[in-house]
Formats: sequence, structure tokens, C-alpha cells
Amino acid sequence: MKLDFRVARAADLPELVALENRTFSHDRLSPRSLAWMVNRAHAAFTVAEHEGAVVGYALVLFHRGTSLARLYSLAIAEHLQGRGIGRQLLEQAERCAHAHDCAYLRLEVRVDNPAAIALYERAGYRRFAVIDDYYEDHAGALRYEKRIRQPRQAGTRRVPYYPQSTDFTCGPACLLMAMAALYPQRAMERREEVQLWREATTVFMTAGHGGCSPQGLALAAWRRGFRVRLQVSRRGPLFLEGVRSEDKRAVMRLVHEVFLDALAGTDVEQVEAPWAELDGGLRAGGVLLVLISSYRLTRSKSPHWVVVTGCDEDFVYLHDPDVDHSRQPLDCQHLPVSREAFARMSAFGRHKLRASVTLFRREGSVAAEAQPGDAVVDHAAVGLHGLQPLLGHVAAGEGAHGGDPLPGALLPQA
Repeated sequence: MKLDFRVARAADLPELVALENRTFSHDRLSPRSLAWMVNRAHAAFTVAEHEGAVVGYALVLFHRGTSLARLYSLAIAEHLQGRGIGRQLLEQAERCAHAHDCAYLRLEVRVDNPAAIALYERAGYRRFAVIDDYYEDHAGALRYEKRIRQPRQAGTRRVPYYPQSTDFTCGPACLLMAMAALYPQRAMERREEVQLWREATTVFMTAGHGGCSPQGLALAAWRRGFRVRLQVSRRGPLFLEGVRSEDKRAVMRLVHEVFLDALAGTDVEQVEAPWAELDGGLRAGGVLLVLISSYRLTRSKSPHWVVVTGCDEDFVYLHDPDVDHSRQPLDCQHLPVSREAFARMSAFGRHKLRASVTLFRREGSVAAEAQPGDAVVDHAAVGLHGLQPLLGHVAAGEGAHGGDPLPGALLPQA
């Protein structure tokens, strides 16, 4: 049968709503959602027409700042199923993803839909996950992916995934992933996530609690028995340009000085360089944490930490610990980002700051056996008790939230 494929438009909405309601008994896209997908979504919405009527569609969503696409929905008119429309729509979806420079197309399918499963497997999709209780009626889902741009050279490693549990612990979440990648028996728990933040935080940031500096994360990893390489493109305290209060800036400068003093007593390799050595670090068996500007992923202008899980000649692959409202944890794992896009996003702020922390196994280290709580640091022993008077002064004035008292968790415990 002859089909015409084109981009969906607003005039198609009545037919799309009718097709959705006839095709699906659960998890239907509402008329409002369909309208948003047609008019506003970062997506490719392709319809199939037969004799002037819409008989199917394929909806592909693109993940901002990455080379990952997701086949969000595929629908075919019931009376025309089994006639090859699904295969043709799937090919159209792959062409759209390829045109957007995507490396992978991912999708979910019900475990009780053998026809769709067969379609995807015949088309070369690989099953990589099973999700229980995924759909509205509690049915499970199978997750598939297909590489639509083939790598010319690959180099990846297995890195477990851990989502950050707060807005300000992306760095600690990444550190947990990196440590567990090197020692798989190492637990990844929220208790240590928070403790790592306490050790590595800059105390303040543009808004809310401070994130973690590369120096602080490097120290936290070193204290837990890892060999560490710290690479920063510029000297001096970081992230000051986003903080207006001079009192807060003074605290951040002091924290930076404390970190530098502590680093002087370690064997952390410190390198001042404009680029992170991704390929060399991975080949040497390291796991890299890289600072990026989250603007290209979420339109937030905050510094953000990610883990590099691999790279090839075309792409860098990332674990992003930030699972926002529009994504699922699996959407944040092994995100393919073109090398050009990664070069742009890994330059933060107007000074184009680049920073990375690379962890390596240390022979004879107890890091493999360390569990949350084992490496809790005596802050007084590393000099953080000197921050207490100044932090108390700031807390008495403007707090972390522009007037609120400084949270007690921010105060180093002697």
C-alpha cells in the first residue's frame, strides 16, 4: 500500500486523538499532550497518511545536549496493522534520529506485546533492561536500543548508576559511582553521599547550598584510599562569580585555601591544564568525574558533575546523576554526547573553567572494603575547624537561602 510520510501539524490533532483512543486502552497521550508534542516538544513527530487519512504516527523525543533519542510512541490504525506500516514508521523514526546526530534510539515496549517486540528485534534493537510495573495497568516493559551511528573506535567500562538524592549532591553521587566502578563490592548509599558533600562542599553557591569543588572531591576520594588525578584549568577559588554576597565569597575563599593546604599533604596529582585527558585516563584504568555547565542539558546555569563511562572517536558517554521530572534513571545512563558538544559543555562560566577528577585503584588500598561511614573525616584534623567562626558570622546575617539561618549540616563538626 502507498503511504506518505510527513511532519505532524496542528490540523492533524483531531485525527491523532482519534487514532490514539482507538489504538491504546492504557497510557494514552491526552489531547493536550498530543498538542504539546506537535507544537512545542523537542521532538520529531511523523505521521503516515493513506488516501488522505492519518493511519499511523511515530513520535521521537530528543534529549537536549546529548546524542540520545527515544521512540516515545508508535501507533498504527488497527484495521491496517500487519501490513508493514510499523516497520516503515520505525525506519522514519531512525532517519529523524540520525538527522539530529543521535547515536542511539531507545524505546520501551510492553512485555505482553509480542508483535511489537518481534518488530523491534527484527530491526536490530537490543534488549538492555526490564522494568516492572511500568505501565498504567502495572504491566512490565522491556527497554531496547539500537545504535544508528556506528562507532569507529570504542573504549568503555562498566560503571554502576546512582542518582543524586538532593539538588546539591551531583558531585558526591558521581564519586560514589566512580568508587563502585573501581571496586564493585563497594556500596552506594545516601549516608555516604551526604558525608561526601560535607567534606567537599564550597558551602555557598549561586542559590541554596553549595556544590562541590574539584579540590574537595579529590580530597574525599584520596581519604578513601584511591589514587587521584586532579585537573583544573585555572588557579584560585572557583564559582565566585555566581555569588553576590562578599561574606559568602570570603567563606568560599577560605574553604578553597583549606582544601589547598590539605592537598599539599597528599600525593594527589595536580595538573593545571585546559583539557581533561579523557582517552588517556580511561586507557589507564581511571574513572573520570568532569565538571560541565548543565545549561546544555537542562537550561540551568549551574555547575554540574557527571561521570564519563566511555568514549569513542565520535562520542563521549556520560552518567548524569540528575534525574529530572522529564527523565527516568535509564535515560541518564551512558548518555552519548558528541565530542564537539562535550567540549562546549565542559567549559563552565565566562572564564571557561574546565575541571576533572580521575580516580584509579591503588594497590594495597582498603578502598575495596570501605563502606559508608568508614572514611568519615575528623574535620578538625584537616583544619576545617577554622571555618567555624566565619561560618557562624555569615549564618547570623544572610544565610544560604538569602536570609534563612545557615543549616547546621553546613557547619563542620569538630
